[in-house]
Amino acid sequence: MARFASTIVALAATLGASASFAQSPPRDPSAPLALPESIQAKDGLAVLPDTRLYYWDTGGDGQAIVLLHPATGSALIWGYQQPAFAKAGYRVIGYSRRSYYNSDPVAAEHPGIASEDLDHLADYLGLKKFHLVGSAAGGGIAADYAVSHPDRLLSLVVASNPSGLSKGPIAELYESLRPKEFPSLPPDFRELGPSYRAANPAGAKLWLELEHKAITSRPFRQPAANRITEETLNRLKVPTLLISGEADLASPPGLIRKVAGQIPSAELVTVPEGGHSTYWERPDVFNRAVLDFIGRHSK
Repeated sequence: MARFASTIVALAATLGASASFAQSPPRDPSAPLALPESIQAKDGLAVLPDTRLYYWDTGGDGQAIVLLHPATGSALIWGYQQPAFAKAGYRVIGYSRRSYYNSDPVAAEHPGIASEDLDHLADYLGLKKFHLVGSAAGGGIAADYAVSHPDRLLSLVVASNPSGLSKGPIAELYESLRPKEFPSLPPDFRELGPSYRAANPAGAKLWLELEHKAITSRPFRQPAANRITEETLNRLKVPTLLISGEADLASPPGLIRKVAGQIPSAELVTVPEGGHSTYWERPDVFNRAVLDFIGRHSK
């Protein structure tokens, strides 16, 4: 079994032992969900023009969904999404960016551009058009890719990020929401909602273990290809879904609604009691929203 699958199986056993489920609907939004059994996937190192990136790929003939991890994650974080999306008939692909789990480090003198690495990876994997799903920092990179390569995307899902905005009133508001001490706070406090941490300490512990595995060298951030403004988003024609957790300290619904207003025909899903890591905290809501959206934008 591939490395991704074996890692997720081990995590699922731990989380499943402590999971409890609501006995009748509606489900308690903070009740733990066990990690499902993963779908076996091929994994390896993609040899790109100036780097090598670790990836896993479920394969198959379905349309591809590429998953872009947050700054606190890696290719290993998608244990709730990989089986759900694959069972829905999609080819599911996750990868680690430079300086993350099993990928080559960022070279300070030549960091490369994350969205261009993605384009090279899509070429390497033989993808023509695909769905792109990014969370947090991965959502910013997904938006950057959509601006540079709109014709290659069937749809775009950005969770917990103001779609890569780096200039303008909404970008300034986004920065003002986070005090200067924010990056030094514990990552699980920053990115997991309080309801989740209270109701599911085992899940929070596993999330933190994956966070500890994620970053393998520094510096680990890469520049964007585009300086995205509100005017840039006004011109974005890719079908776009934005996802925001009610308890997200960095990208709350009030902010993301403003972003959605800048993107033509953008849709917004607000996740009850979710923090910054909705893919992990509320995979039931996250997966349902993503599959509904991309199902309506498959060609």
